Formats: sequence, C-alpha cells, structure tokens
Amino acid sequence: MKAALITVMMLVVSNVFMTFAWYGHLKLQNSGISKNWPLVAVILVSWGIALFEYCAMVPANRIGFRDNGGPFSLFQLKIIQEVISLTVFSVIAIMIFQGERPHWNHIAAFFCLLAAVGLTFLPSSN
Repeated sequence: MKAALITVMMLVVSNVFMTFAWYGHLKLQNSGISKNWPLVAVILVSWGIALFEYCAMVPANRIGFRDNGGPFSLFQLKIIQEVISLTVFSVIAIMIFQGERPHWNHIAAFFCLLAAVGLTFLPSSN
C-alpha cells in the first residue's frame, strides 16, 4: 500500500511539472512575458521544467512497477498516469487559464478514463 501511495503522489508531482512545461508557456505568452521569445527559448524553458517531471515520473514508475516489487502492472501504471494527468491539467487550466472551462463532453470523457482505471484492476484471464 505504501508503494502505491508513493507512486501516485510522485505521479501527481510529475504531472504538475508536465502541465507547466507543456502549457505554461501559453500563459506566459498571454501575459506578455514571453510574447517575443523565439520558439527555441520557449522549448528550452519547457525542457528545463520537464526535467523535474522526469525526476518524479521515472522513480514513480520504478517504485510502482510490479516487477520491481510495486503493486501495479505496466498497463495499470500508464492508465493511472493518464487519469492523474487529466485531473492535474484540469485543475491547473481552470485556476490559471481563467477563461477555460470543461464542458459536458470533457467531463464525460474523464469518467470514461476513470472507468478505464477500474477496468485495469479487474482480474484478467491469464
């Protein structure tokens, strides 16, 4: 249970950094901070932020992976990561990008992903 909690918490941290690396530059551009930056500068800043994403993601996967003594299969890890990614993205997008709001179809898609997580934990035939 401890490895599962550590894995999930590290995936959350990783996805906070990922969201800022992938989408934070759009907020900086809208606020005028990076409006005139060349694309290569934006990429390098994003890569710098993404380094911290990897520093949390790689150990989370190692700790959580069943073959390393963790509780999750490879597919479970990936599907859990996707739900965490969407959750973290949604919270950050709503808080930072004030004009962005999820619509009914986005919420329905999110529940489909939650169902996918549930399905990954059903017993398999092999």
